[in-house]
Amino acid sequence: MTNIVAIKKEQHQNVKVAAQRDLSQFAGQHIAPVTVREFAQAATSYPIVLVKEPESNQFRTVVMLGLEAGENLYLSDEKWQAIYVPQALSMVPFSLGLDPEKENTLTSCVDLDSPFVGEDKEHALFDEQGNETDFFKNIHDQLGRLYENELTNQKFMQVLTDNDLIQELELIVTFADGQSKKLVGIYGINEKNLQNLKDETVLEFNKAGTFMPIHAMLTSAGQVNRLAQLRNTGSNPQKIANIQYSVKTEEAK
Repeated sequence: MTNIVAIKKEQHQNVKVAAQRDLSQFAGQHIAPVTVREFAQAATSYPIVLVKEPESNQFRTVVMLGLEAGENLYLSDEKWQAIYVPQALSMVPFSLGLDPEKENTLTSCVDLDSPFVGEDKEHALFDEQGNETDFFKNIHDQLGRLYENELTNQKFMQVLTDNDLIQELELIVTFADGQSKKLVGIYGINEKNLQNLKDETVLEFNKAGTFMPIHAMLTSAGQVNRLAQLRNTGSNPQKIANIQYSVKTEEAK
């Protein structure tokens, strides 16, 4: 369970955060949010795909951490099996959230139920005078960059939508025992429409740097093989024989 609250000096004067923190709380998380500015690094370890928010039906960019809900193949014995950790995860136990005292305003939040939070930890958020510590100022800066990256992400998603560059994908996993499973609800770049962009649009993309995250997404598709490798070297007895990653056909829709 989590207890995420907006950080207020009056209420959280004595709250402290552990110096050593791990990612064990994400053991059951099969996807993680990433932003465009993370794509170059994330693509070296994870498949980057799009998923739809169930409530808003809006697309968001994520990395796949597993091949089914509740599975995180990158976390083994509390150690992360990749050099790059998505920024949203590395901020634990902090996050951005709405300020209950200011309408439509984001602020720094902390999970009070996190095992890394307590009055007996090493890093204080406020000093004895009630001023923010250097540690907390640094957290503010990181969350601020995360917010800016989210805004950039929204613009990127709008560009993909406006140019019809999103298509549904299908991922068919064949297990060693002959059984197979089809993963649904994932989307990627429509390569055909990408190749047929108008010259003026290509020029706009070049100037804006839009092709870089697009190509990172396309390149990252090869990381589905890493998911299979991690599954096959892990404790899950259901080993994988093959993964087929392709465009979802009209007949299958």
